[in-house]
Amino acid sequence: MPTSVTEAHTSAQAAVTANAPDLSLDLAVVRVEKWVSGFIRLLPNIAVAVVVFAICVAVAILARHLIRRSSKRLARDNLGDVLGGFAKWAIIVFGSLISATIVIPSLHPGDLIAGLGVSSIAIGFAFKDILQNWLAGVLILLRQPFQVNDQIEINGHEGTVERIEARATIIRTYDGQNVVMPNSDIYTNAVLVKTAHAKRRSQYDVGVGYGDDIDEACRVIREALASVDQVEADPAPEALPWDLAASTVNIRARWWTDSRRADVVLVQSRVIPAIKKALDTAGIDMPYDTQVQLFHDQSEIHDGDRAAQREGWPAASSGPTQPRRKAQAPDTTASSSAEASRDRG
Repeated sequence: MPTSVTEAHTSAQAAVTANAPDLSLDLAVVRVEKWVSGFIRLLPNIAVAVVVFAICVAVAILARHLIRRSSKRLARDNLGDVLGGFAKWAIIVFGSLISATIVIPSLHPGDLIAGLGVSSIAIGFAFKDILQNWLAGVLILLRQPFQVNDQIEINGHEGTVERIEARATIIRTYDGQNVVMPNSDIYTNAVLVKTAHAKRRSQYDVGVGYGDDIDEACRVIREALASVDQVEADPAPEALPWDLAASTVNIRARWWTDSRRADVVLVQSRVIPAIKKALDTAGIDMPYDTQVQLFHDQSEIHDGDRAAQREGWPAASSGPTQPRRKAQAPDTTASSSAEASRDRG
């Protein structure tokens, strides 16, 4: 029995010793030597991979330069910046994959592409808004609904297009502020391009008196419009009877100018005084708004009777109108006298 116990104890110690990690210095040195030797064996592959990657980077930079130069010849600098940047990074990613397969021969390009495809789905969900804005920016630059220096209005913002970037469009408002508008909002919403054409029409309503000659007033307004230098002669300015308002006959003056905002505002500031002076010289009245207020006492007995209802006018000569509550109240004095006479009888 003692011999068996001793043998069992010895076997247990041997098992523990076998399972324990070997922390000897010799084993560590051997492992480091294996790593160094493996790195030395990979040095040629690493050198080739570095050269291939450097060539890909040079090709990417050259491709971006050529795309930007071609776009500049076509006067589409923003499109060249976006497409050139995309081509550059696409070539660099491709060169990175090729370099990785050179350094690690066991790594197959198909596996890398498959892993990149799976990861791209996750990246697409994570950066959905960024990718959506980038794609919208590319489509805007390709279709060109507006260009740089055009004046546009979108979602209540109006100004001059400064830049069209990959993610957003920069709009400078007329008061000197910048609006960074995401490209997806621009592509999915209605955009009013104020400078899409060389000329732009403006209008203004002028009210004249009912006693004045409408034809004469229209003629005077047309001559006043034609006297302003910046108003285009073709199409000719117009003055059209437009509305019979409460106290005026409204005439709509319409004229054409250059489509830039500065010209539109400048010409309108000269058209309005010219119309005012011309109408004053011609003796045509521009009356103030006239309002009539009728006060109606709804407590009157004739409320709702259009023939007898006064509606704020003086009472009839037959005497004041009785209030409804007094006219409809029972005659308590007469009924009390009748009841008293019956009691005495």
